[in-house]
Amino acid sequence: MFKIRSIDTFPNVFQNPHFTKQFLVNSEGEELNPKGKWRSDIFKNDNPVVLELACGKGDYAIALAKKYPNKNFIGVDSKGARLFTGAKTAIDEKLNNVVFLRLKIENITNFFAENEVDEVWITFPDPFPKLRDAKRRLSAKSFLERYKSISKPEAILHFKTDDLPLHLFTKEMAEEFSPEIIYCREDIYSAPLVYEELNIQTYYEKKHLAIGRTINYIRFRL
Repeated sequence: MFKIRSIDTFPNVFQNPHFTKQFLVNSEGEELNPKGKWRSDIFKNDNPVVLELACGKGDYAIALAKKYPNKNFIGVDSKGARLFTGAKTAIDEKLNNVVFLRLKIENITNFFAENEVDEVWITFPDPFPKLRDAKRRLSAKSFLERYKSISKPEAILHFKTDDLPLHLFTKEMAEEFSPEIIYCREDIYSAPLVYEELNIQTYYEKKHLAIGRTINYIRFRL
């Protein structure tokens, strides 16, 4: 409960407390919807917007924000306690180009406008291994359609997972949905990394590697 109460006071956290309603609440308790205005109203610049979906503790959002100060990063997760670590780190380290958003990802189109997002990262999401739950996977076609509807033409989606069946499922979805698969590899650490951003390891990735799991990655255009 401490983490939940704490993020209510964090100026870099925006929450959708009623998932059926189309508004966010900031740290002052004000209702707002920055759809189409993330650059102008939240970040107050015209830099590219990058989403980390199902961000957990926000490891990628924080690391990328440090690496790319001229981009705006938004970590998105439905669990407030998970967002605490990333949001507090951003405050402590005075990272003004990263904020966190608590909402259900299936409602993402309620809060972002067409052509508002430049890039999407999804790292180690729930694999939903049962076939009946395939539509809940964040790389299912219905989710890809949501991301495309809020992204600029040529926007890139990055997908990193330790779950090989989920990786193969995502590759299959990309082959059906994407105009271009830029890169796809199983067990990325078995060879020199092609992209330096893959050196970033989340809390969950470190746990997976510690028990000998392999990491898989695909990037494709939306």
